[in-house]
Amino acid sequence: MNHQPFEEWLLTDKYLTPSEKRELDLHLRTCVDCTALSATGLALRSARVIRPSAGFASRFQQRLALQKAADRRRKILGALALILCSAALLVWLTAPYLRAFTAAPTEWLATLSGYFLYLTNSARAVSETLLVFARVLPNLLPPYLWMMIVSAVAGFGLLSSVSIWRFARLPQGVAS
Repeated sequence: MNHQPFEEWLLTDKYLTPSEKRELDLHLRTCVDCTALSATGLALRSARVIRPSAGFASRFQQRLALQKAADRRRKILGALALILCSAALLVWLTAPYLRAFTAAPTEWLATLSGYFLYLTNSARAVSETLLVFARVLPNLLPPYLWMMIVSAVAGFGLLSSVSIWRFARLPQGVAS
């Protein structure tokens, strides 16, 4: 059932023609949701509006200003804590290498080559692990699950390419 025109008529205060009023009355007799929406609208329109106490606006503005200042202080302190922790972590991670760089060139080269060997061995271990997973994983998952995974990846790829295409389009129009 299409509720769109009836909900719009109930939620806006626009003038209804006699035929629209008849349609709305007929719909309200059969639709429980729109009847509840109509009753809620009538209750809200008939509710008594209470005026705020004196000075409400100024108290609200003061409280809002204090809350904004507290939020700003919290954000600044959080950013400072993040920067300090990041700097401390960076110093802690690079301290052995910095000490080696300030030493003799042979130690510097030995440390650099050791770090390079560590990275290459780690990359090789990760690639071998991924290859083992690539050989074993197809046998662990049933075919319908692979279909779901492939369709999800393809759908995401299609969605991202359409999004990129939509935002990267050149504007069309009459050249001057």
